[in-house]
Amino acid sequence: MTYDYDLIVIGAGMAGVTAANKCASAWWKVAIVDALPYGGTCALRGCDPKKILRRGAEVIDSARLMRGKGIDDDGLSINWADLMAHKHGFTDPVPAQMEEGLSGNGVTTFHGTARFTGPNTVAIDDAPYTGRHFLIATGARPRPLDLPGHEHLVDSTGFLDLPELPRRILFVGGGFISFEFAHIAARAGSTPVILDRKPRPLKAFDPDLVDLLIDRSAQVGIQTWRSATLTAVETTATGYQVSVDESGRSRTAEFDLVVHGAGRTPELTTLDLDAAGVQSDEDGVRVAAHLQSTSNPAVYAAGDAASTPGMPLTPVAVFEGKVAASNMLKGTTTAPDYTGVPTAVFTIPELTRVGLLEDEALARGIDINVRYSDTSSWYSNYRIGETTAAAKILIDRSTDTIVGAHLLGPEYAELVNTLALAMKLGLTTRQLKSMTAAYPTVGSDLGSML
Repeated sequence: MTYDYDLIVIGAGMAGVTAANKCASAWWKVAIVDALPYGGTCALRGCDPKKILRRGAEVIDSARLMRGKGIDDDGLSINWADLMAHKHGFTDPVPAQMEEGLSGNGVTTFHGTARFTGPNTVAIDDAPYTGRHFLIATGARPRPLDLPGHEHLVDSTGFLDLPELPRRILFVGGGFISFEFAHIAARAGSTPVILDRKPRPLKAFDPDLVDLLIDRSAQVGIQTWRSATLTAVETTATGYQVSVDESGRSRTAEFDLVVHGAGRTPELTTLDLDAAGVQSDEDGVRVAAHLQSTSNPAVYAAGDAASTPGMPLTPVAVFEGKVAASNMLKGTTTAPDYTGVPTAVFTIPELTRVGLLEDEALARGIDINVRYSDTSSWYSNYRIGETTAAAKILIDRSTDTIVGAHLLGPEYAELVNTLALAMKLGLTTRQLKSMTAAYPTVGSDLGSML
């Protein structure tokens, strides 16, 4: 059979763009389609713009920490409109730059909604195309909330485009989005509240460090309501009244903005996967370890749209896109290696993790040595006035290798990368401690942590 394209990529985020460029460089005839602007969540509606806004919060926090230590921060504040314009200076050019790069590599670019019409056919806004291979890389969307007034909530995209920052903000959900945005909002003059239906927020991170972060959050005016469920949102003359169930007790409160940070789900709603015989579940397209659909061999999936062991992170989407492309090009069944993938919550200070949690390591029967350090008084943190910082590193006694590392502190998102590399390469703690680091740097603290 003659196909219109060797590969049709659905979704122009980092997973899709990576795969499209890789296959086009091998002289495949490739097309890519997205109904949204090219660039995906990370570059346009997530990681990158969020961290630009965080920079304003960092400056404010850094000045406040040095109050009475040589810095007079009176009158220092965030100009939200100017900070947002700075963000747009990065995000606005991305779609055109991304599309120009794809076109320059020979990829045909489409704008529209794609849906499968058969095992090897799609319609893009009703125009039919055939493909020898397909890659589903459509990412994720906010998880639907089934409660009265859910339509009044804004999602992360809406928050990152606010022309003005309201004073009273409720963040629904105790995950990355709520904590990161709340830390930005608090330094910008808002009074944030994080509502989590579980007793323990940020459940993917070390609980001892999460408790420290919650205490640090409270110091800057962020309240955390735990074991609390949002039951309704109503408009009022001045904002929104929310109804909350806290362990069987009802309460109401008023806010100017309610933000949906209660999880995301694979974005597969418009694809009509049944028409292509592609099976999926709540975690995404069902794929074998090498990212090929378990029910349609012409289809692969990567990133948040795929049901894989990988965390929903941009770097994971990128290397899954690379692996999927390579397997399609070579006809191989190589599986992605998820060893040593770090993740970070960009609060102030940031909370990071790589590898296993303490209870996960014990459940696997690993004889671990838990090396915990309260680093709040160490020179690196004393220098900048930070009083909340800690590290917990889990060592396999039998091999002297790291099986998990958990850090809370300034610049620790950079430090965790060294630990991630050590895990990837199987370095022992003895080998790591043999490194001579530039001093004084945060990286030079690693030997003491070990």
